[in-house]
Amino acid sequence: MAPRTNATKRRHSNSSTEKPPLPTLPFDLVQDILYRLPVKSLAQFKSVSKSWKSLISDSKFTKKHFRVSTTPHRLLFPKLTKGQFIFNACTLSSLVTAKGAATAMQQLESPLNIRKFDQIRGSCHGILCIELHQRFAILWNPFVNKFASLPPLEIPWSNTIYSCFGYDHSTDSYKVVAFIKWLPNSEIYKTYVHTMGTTSWRMIQDFPCIPYSQSGKFISGTFNWLAYKDKDAVSSLVIVSLDLEKETYQELLKEPDYGEVDVLSKSLWVLRDCLSILSNSNTFSDVWVMKEYGKQDSWTRLFRVPYMGGVGSDPYTKALYVYEDDQVLLEYMMKLVLYNSRDGTFKTLKIQRRRDWMIPEVCQESLISPCAE
Repeated sequence: MAPRTNATKRRHSNSSTEKPPLPTLPFDLVQDILYRLPVKSLAQFKSVSKSWKSLISDSKFTKKHFRVSTTPHRLLFPKLTKGQFIFNACTLSSLVTAKGAATAMQQLESPLNIRKFDQIRGSCHGILCIELHQRFAILWNPFVNKFASLPPLEIPWSNTIYSCFGYDHSTDSYKVVAFIKWLPNSEIYKTYVHTMGTTSWRMIQDFPCIPYSQSGKFISGTFNWLAYKDKDAVSSLVIVSLDLEKETYQELLKEPDYGEVDVLSKSLWVLRDCLSILSNSNTFSDVWVMKEYGKQDSWTRLFRVPYMGGVGSDPYTKALYVYEDDQVLLEYMMKLVLYNSRDGTFKTLKIQRRRDWMIPEVCQESLISPCAE
């Protein structure tokens, strides 16, 4: 047997130390994994390759990611600092941790040099509708920092109310609805609709009642308002609904049966993906939800929340979120409060409202872009 040469030894040594090629995952499996990753990670993964960037940026991917991922809800705080608005955010889960939300605040990169805006008019699929100077608005996803400007409503004799923002599943499009008081001494409210990706507003059916609250709440493909059915019977409120697909109004139903409670004020919200009413009496607030949208007998009282200061104290002004453990996040005298319905205790949060802070907004993270495709 011939002795092995050095070259033979080297070839044998190299072959023995070579690593097998890394296994490759099927594309469908890779895609399925990406659907479940957080927004921040996916934004970074766009730089992995051109194919990944193309995939993650595709509208079909971003919409399915929103449906199947466990993207967290965040609480956004607009704040005026040195003549300019900045937007801070924290996760809702961080509000219930021992350390509180002070260490979890994040300043979001804003799209424009915003020095004045009226308020956030709603959020849908991670996109905010921000009203600017009454006649202008932008749609902005703060988690990917993309925005689209809406055309102005050219109505010089009236203040425009950008009422609400939502999604029409029938046309796979986002819509903003504004209604305005047509004349100063009139109870006629004209309604305009803008569909994202178009260049104009369209007038539809007049608002059929007298609005009790100007900001509509989006749920189940509809916008909803508390309204007076008759100006001569202002003590009675109904819920008026606008179907986004048909673009027609209907009187949805009446309020819950409050029983013997003397309700002094009320407001409409969305909690646990249900239409909700926060009703205030002299010493407590009730949180109601409509468990089956459109069914009058599905109104259920979730919580009765006593006022923190006792009899005669100020009512809660906003119901923001209900946690899985039945804690409810409320706004009270420019502060945020967690009420634990199981043991009846309160927790005043470390994040406190100040005079230069505007109304906070709950928004779910997403990759969805407001820009027309």
